[in-house]
Amino acid sequence: MVRRLVTSLVVTIGGVAMLLGANIASGNSPALGLDLQGGASVTLQPAEDADPAALEVAVDIIRERVDSIGVAEPEILVQGNTVVINLPGISDQQRALDVIGRQGELLLRPVLQAGAPPVEGPVTTEAPSSSGETSTTVGSTGDGGGAEPVGPTDTEVLVDKAGISYVVGPAAMSGNVFENDAVAEVSGGSWSVSVSLRSGDAGEVLWNGLATKCFNRDAECPTGQIAMVLDGEVISAPVVQVAVFTGGTVQITGEFTETEARDLARILEFGAVPVKFEVASVQSVSPSLGTDSLRAALFAGGLGVLLVLCFFLLYYRLLTLVVVFGLVISGSLLWSVISLLSRSNGLALTLAGAAGIIVSVGVTVDSYVVFFERLKDELQGGRTMRGAAERSFNSAFRTILVADAVSFLGALVLWWLTVGAVRGFAFFLGLSTMLDVLIAWGFTRPAVLLLARTKRFGGRRVLGVATEGA
Repeated sequence: MVRRLVTSLVVTIGGVAMLLGANIASGNSPALGLDLQGGASVTLQPAEDADPAALEVAVDIIRERVDSIGVAEPEILVQGNTVVINLPGISDQQRALDVIGRQGELLLRPVLQAGAPPVEGPVTTEAPSSSGETSTTVGSTGDGGGAEPVGPTDTEVLVDKAGISYVVGPAAMSGNVFENDAVAEVSGGSWSVSVSLRSGDAGEVLWNGLATKCFNRDAECPTGQIAMVLDGEVISAPVVQVAVFTGGTVQITGEFTETEARDLARILEFGAVPVKFEVASVQSVSPSLGTDSLRAALFAGGLGVLLVLCFFLLYYRLLTLVVVFGLVISGSLLWSVISLLSRSNGLALTLAGAAGIIVSVGVTVDSYVVFFERLKDELQGGRTMRGAAERSFNSAFRTILVADAVSFLGALVLWWLTVGAVRGFAFFLGLSTMLDVLIAWGFTRPAVLLLARTKRFGGRRVLGVATEGA
């Protein structure tokens, strides 16, 4: 019996210590949310009236895009017909805006005239792909989502990122000719994006129709170039070298950096946003207000815990030591778990989450009260400390399980039905509640049962009740 108790205690304390040490050695720590570490808050306004269903789809795509750039615990809220995106700790706000704000609407348009300086860039070539099919290389981009109808029917003058102007004809097709399988990769020593064409009338037929005109340099495409236009900007305008595409993968090049290629692949992979947004506002959020609030909350929580421990010391005497060590172990385990989740899943600790943790301390303290009160009842019934400890814990643990289950279910319901700050509060409350059960069984039980076998704790008024030695 003693060996099992010692083993349980050593495994619990040792496991928590090793996990804490591993996180510290690895440099892991809890990521902080927007209200605690600052960041950017972007408000998007639909350019025109948007259908609620389309707005919901747009928000889902934006959420996927934000997740793909590695922002920890982003908050995306729909307020009326606006979308508010909170990006905690984002260091490159412009990059985030580029990924979020772009609609991903790719249009393929014949180039009627190229401006100065002369257009230089990759050309279309044909080479065998790894699957035995042909691979077409172009100097631009594609979109896996597309838009209907295709797009502008007028001739326009557009520019690329280098300021070179192009006179382009009506859009011949949208990015819907491409599959949703865009991948950024290194090809020929430079970054590119590969994407497949859809088969049949929805892909290859449309592509070949425009490619043939440009290859023949007819009146609709006298320069032989296809302008790849993304949100009104010419990404590049390659010269067509193959009239008929016979299958394979379109490789998109254009002197991309790694970041540009990966951002482009993400936009293409997640498709076009069905609602055109305008950036209504961009705000940089200072962490000072949240930090002050957190400091005040921690001070209030610490003061509350101190007062509770003083009550325990007066009412439960030396067993208060178990509570102190239990809270330290519980806090260390919680810190380690949050750090791991921050590293692996992008979890961020928000001000509301900190409030959930502080509330969970009350749940943990209640567990000790239930146990110690049951222990006092056993002692008052005439049992020795040694005999009462295990019997009282078994009885109290059932109550602890029920109480923690109710608290966890409440947190789960809140997490499931709410969004934003309330969801963060619910998550951390539920996480702390689960850890309370582990600490109660792995630390509190063996610690009290072992102390009950000692002369100092077993034969004195530990709980204010006279007992005989074990």
